[in-house]
Amino acid sequence: MRIKNLNLLNFKNYEEESLEFSEGVNILTGSNGSGKTNLLDAIHFLSMSKSAFHTSDNQSLKRGESFFSISGTFNKNNTDFLISTLFQAGKKIFQADKKSYEKITDHIGRFPLILVTPYDTDLIREGSEERRKFFDSLFSQIDKNYLISLIRYNHFLKQRNSLLKQFAEKRYTDFDLLESYDGPILEEGFKIFAWRKNFTEEFLPMFNNAYDLLAHRKETVSLTHQSDVADPAFKTMYKNAVQKDLILERTTKGIHKDDYQFLIEGQSVKASGSQGQQKSYVLALKLASFHLLAKYSQTKPILLLDDIFDKLDEERIISLLKMIDREDFGQILITEAKLERSLEYFKNIKKQIRIFNISKGKILSVQNV
Repeated sequence: MRIKNLNLLNFKNYEEESLEFSEGVNILTGSNGSGKTNLLDAIHFLSMSKSAFHTSDNQSLKRGESFFSISGTFNKNNTDFLISTLFQAGKKIFQADKKSYEKITDHIGRFPLILVTPYDTDLIREGSEERRKFFDSLFSQIDKNYLISLIRYNHFLKQRNSLLKQFAEKRYTDFDLLESYDGPILEEGFKIFAWRKNFTEEFLPMFNNAYDLLAHRKETVSLTHQSDVADPAFKTMYKNAVQKDLILERTTKGIHKDDYQFLIEGQSVKASGSQGQQKSYVLALKLASFHLLAKYSQTKPILLLDDIFDKLDEERIISLLKMIDREDFGQILITEAKLERSLEYFKNIKKQIRIFNISKGKILSVQNV
């Protein structure tokens, strides 16, 4: 699978721009702040229906403008699909071949991609929410039903938590009303737990293989899915936690508290891993995600690499490039400030290379090498 072209209007620092991509390697080069990463984010927007970096669509508006639009043509299994989005007056219209989706969940996973960024080490450094978001995004691209269950679970959880806050304010508890949310929360929670458990088991050998190739088998890594729901007595634990929930004004048990433990030589990567090991770890997570997505989508996802050459040492870059040059990978887009360095790294790559020179939200030149 690949993206053939991209058209922008008032998206971030782009007033109006159009690009035609190579089916091989596309290098987006320019100084910091030129708009390289914004192009990757636009592609992510078309694939996932949202920005990779902002929680609000308003944050993707070019300063002073009232709307933005993005469109692009994806080619999947030799068929073209025109995907477009328009954001205006706080509303977003998302279309495939000029037809709006009834449910945006129907789009997620159709055009899979993996984005690698300098912020990926937040998966190690930050709390459990970052790790859940990472795996939820991956699993949602694999199985639409997972995403639907997750949306339903979060909806009921939000309503239950709202009730808990109301009861605290009013100093009165309607236990029957509160219990009415327990059934759907438990039902969706058990389904999500089973998906997470099964997908993680599939993911682990792919992750181990990716890390071995990056780090040349220097150490053993692993990851585990941790959840209260794994306890056979979880349902009872959930019910018994109601008094604690009322005191804390939030639901304290459930899959929204799950975490993923990242290990190297049996120890926490966060506590004992070097910077190099942590970078290899998160890159292996992303590469394993690529292979899991490829398995389920039966196509090669687009690989977006943002500013990685500044963040990896020479040995890991060479290992990554060897992996990229294999037939396992399809279209790749890379942001790079130092063009000469990129050309040196890619001089032995067999894939077609196209270079986009970018400055202040403008494509200055395009070159095939």
